[in-house]
Amino acid sequence: QVQLQESGPGLVKPSQTLSLTCTVSGTAITADFFYWSWVRHSPGKGLEWIGWITERGTLYSNSSFKSRTSISRDTSRNQFTLHLDSVTPEDTAVYYCARVHYWAMDYWGKGTLVTVSS
Repeated sequence: QVQLQESGPGLVKPSQTLSLTCTVSGTAITADFFYWSWVRHSPGKGLEWIGWITERGTLYSNSSFKSRTSISRDTSRNQFTLHLDSVTPEDTAVYYCARVHYWAMDYWGKGTLVTVSS
């Protein structure tokens, strides 16, 4: 069974970099036809797609984040990691990782709350 689990700090100070890792089990992140995505939800903005990394390691990201975001991966650990630079309180949200299959997010992690505050 496919499972995803987010991990990372729950509190980040403004201007710092937020890094969250998603650990995947039940399938390899290098398996064909699957992408691996990050999304977030906040009361003010609703659900936002941040970006995804393909099975071959190519990154696609939401242009609204400009150059602040990147996604890396560690295939030996079956993990992928979100990096969001220069965070502000507006980046406070519940962050989710998800598997994408033919443009649908079919498996999700439980989500992790990140608060940006000094």
